Amino acid sequence: MPPRRPATAVDAELRIDKVVAGGDGLARAQDGRVVFVPGALPGERVRVRVTSSGRDFGRAELAEVLDPHPGRVEPACPYVARGCGGCSWQHVALDVQRELKRTIVVESLARNGHLPDAEVVLGPELAGGGFRTSMRLAVGSGGRTGLRARASHDVVVLDDCLVAHPLLAAVLPGLWVEGGADAEMVVRLGAATGELAAALVDAPDGAVLHAPEGVVVGPNAVVHDDVEGARFRISMGSFFQTRTDGAAALVREVRAALGDWPVRLVDAYGGVGLFSATLGAASDVVLIEGSASACADARHNLVGSGVVIQAPVERWVPHSADAVIADPPRAGLGKVAASVLAATGAPVLVLVSCDPASLGRDAALLATHGYAHVRSTVVDLFPHTPHVEVVTRFERAATAAAGA
Repeated sequence: MPPRRPATAVDAELRIDKVVAGGDGLARAQDGRVVFVPGALPGERVRVRVTSSGRDFGRAELAEVLDPHPGRVEPACPYVARGCGGCSWQHVALDVQRELKRTIVVESLARNGHLPDAEVVLGPELAGGGFRTSMRLAVGSGGRTGLRARASHDVVVLDDCLVAHPLLAAVLPGLWVEGGADAEMVVRLGAATGELAAALVDAPDGAVLHAPEGVVVGPNAVVHDDVEGARFRISMGSFFQTRTDGAAALVREVRAALGDWPVRLVDAYGGVGLFSATLGAASDVVLIEGSASACADARHNLVGSGVVIQAPVERWVPHSADAVIADPPRAGLGKVAASVLAATGAPVLVLVSCDPASLGRDAALLATHGYAHVRSTVVDLFPHTPHVEVVTRFERAATAAAGA
C-alpha cells in the first residue's frame, strides 16, 4: 500500500532537474529549496504532494506526470501495482536506467570526489529479468512471504517475481513461516547446481520455516555455484552477489582493471573469495574479511591458493603488495581503511563500489594518498532499481610510491 499522506500535505507543480543517488528525482521549488520526488524522471513536469519541508529541502509524493520522460514505461510486473517496493525503477526503460546510473556516478565523482572530468563508462548489458539467485523476504499475512511495500513495513506476498531466477521463483509460493510475525528470511540458489537453501533471520523464538521439497532449511545450509570456472561454497550467513552472471561480470571488469596479474595481491573485504579464486594465479594472495561465515567459505574455496585473515580491514597490519582489490560495504572504505590499504604501496588499487556517493568520497580519500582515478565502469547488477555497482581503477603516482 502507498504510504499514508500527512494532513499537512499540499499540492505543487515542479520540473524535475535530474535523478540523484538513491533514485529520487530532484526539483527546485519556487523559493529555491530542493525537493526530492521518488518516481520522477529528468525533464518531467509533475504534480506532487509535499510530505515534508525543511529549511533547505523537502520531500514529495508523485501525484501526476504532466510531461513524461520518453523513457517512462508501464511496469512489467503486476506486483508493482500492488505496492511492492522491490523494484522502484520498473517505470524506466532499461537503456534509460543504465544511462541514469552512469550520470549519477559522474555527478558523485565530481561532487564528492572533486573529479569533474572523470571517465565513467557502461559495462556489459545484463538481463533485466530472471536473474536473482538470492532474496531476502519478509513474513506477511498468514505466514506467507514476500517483499516490503514501498515506504512501509507492510508485506506484499509473492507467488512469482520478475527479477528472480526461474528456479528460485518456482519455490516462492511454497515458502511460509509458522509463528514468525515480523520475521525475515533468506532464500538462495546455486544457479549452476540447482541447489536451494533457506534460513530465517531476525525471527522470534519458536518460529518455523516451511519450504518446498528440495529446499534445504536452516542457518547451516550451503549452496554451491560456479563463476568463471571456479566453484564456490556459499553459506547462508555469507555475502555473495545476488546474481551469478553479475558476479562473473564483476570478475571480468576487475580483471581488466587490474591489467597484469600481480604477484602479491591483497583482496580486502574479500568475502567468500570471489576475486581471489577467479582472477589468476598470484603466488601471494591475502584475503581480508570480517565475517566468520565468509572466512570459513573462503578457506574452503581458496584451499592451497591463498591466506585468509578474519579481521576488519581497519585493523589489518598492512604489508607491501603489487595490487589491491577492495570491495567494501555500502558505506565505502572510510579514512582508516583507505589509509591502511594505501600503506601497502600497491601501484594499482581496484575499488568495487556499491554506492556512488561512497565511491566519490573514497576517490577523494585515495587522492590524499597519491592514488589517481583512471576509469570507472558501471556494472548494472540491479535492473529496475537505482542501485549501482562500479569498478574503478586507481593508480598510485610515482612520487607517492617512492615515498611509501
